[in-house]
Amino acid sequence: METVESLNWLKQNNFYESCKKYSFYLKKIFTPCLAIQNERILIIGDKGFENRNASAILSGAYYLAAQEFNLNAKLVLQDVKSKKDTADEDVINSLTDLKERNVIFLNMSDKLGNIGELGKSFRRWVKKRQHKFVSAMSLGDLLNHNINLATEAIDVNYKPMQLEHEKIRKLFDAAEEAHITTDAGTDLYYNIKNIEGISADGSYIKNGTGGNLPAGEVYSPPNGKRVEGKVVIDASSRNQKRTILIKEPITLIIKEGSIVEISGGKEAKELENTLKWAESISKHPGSVRRICELGIGLNPKARLAGAMIIDDKVRGTAHIGIGSNYWFGGSIYAILHLDQVFRNPKILLDDKLLDI
Repeated sequence: METVESLNWLKQNNFYESCKKYSFYLKKIFTPCLAIQNERILIIGDKGFENRNASAILSGAYYLAAQEFNLNAKLVLQDVKSKKDTADEDVINSLTDLKERNVIFLNMSDKLGNIGELGKSFRRWVKKRQHKFVSAMSLGDLLNHNINLATEAIDVNYKPMQLEHEKIRKLFDAAEEAHITTDAGTDLYYNIKNIEGISADGSYIKNGTGGNLPAGEVYSPPNGKRVEGKVVIDASSRNQKRTILIKEPITLIIKEGSIVEISGGKEAKELENTLKWAESISKHPGSVRRICELGIGLNPKARLAGAMIIDDKVRGTAHIGIGSNYWFGGSIYAILHLDQVFRNPKILLDDKLLDI
């Protein structure tokens, strides 16, 4: 659905007033995050699920925010897509027609979908066309009455947050090993020798770049298989179908970079079932249980929401990723990427305490 039809759909489903309310917060990011001047704006979302329409509502809110700045904006809503689906024709045509050096907002309940002849990788296509973008994926986890948890985490003071991110990223770059412990039982050694840290700080002002909003994490792939120890997941867990707020912690035992044991309750079983499913259909089953990421949440306004796009940014948490990391500088190719968030980490970088 293109702009007029999408706006009518929002009005018919009583979402338009929510879009107007949240646009007040979202318009604040146009300058500090994207340095938007007079670029064309393409906003892509989907209709969502019952009582989980954050993708549609946030997309409409971005459109109304762009209208307040008198920007040339287009809104396209499609049906919900998963990893193997193809994006709607309106989406692919809108991307194709977007000339170089413009701005894209993606807000998806699950995935964007395959973009056909434009290529297998949205990020590579963006870089080639020198666009800027921000994205929020898997918004289908977020109940409508919790959408404010996303907008609050977006409405932050970016300059001091970005300065802190850069400081921590440099510490990652200089360190050889991270040692992470928690009172809940985490005791993990994660080698990052010669690995560059990555700052997801909300600054996407350079053409050809983009990233998440909400922002707020510094993360890194590991140095090969040099990850050892135990992680106790006690905040939230992403599996094949959803993100779960943890009631009974999940314990992961990790040897030579891979999970060798999972224990806990219902949440642990759901994660184990997801990994078994992925192994059964994967071209690279040996990569499914690999630890692919260590990240630190730094967003001062993010709160645990049961939606990973927010949860892994919460200040006072850290997370590990399971599965693929080739798309942010790693060497692991897997069919999935699942973040697992834990609370109150004590992080040593080469035996020096990271002060957060």
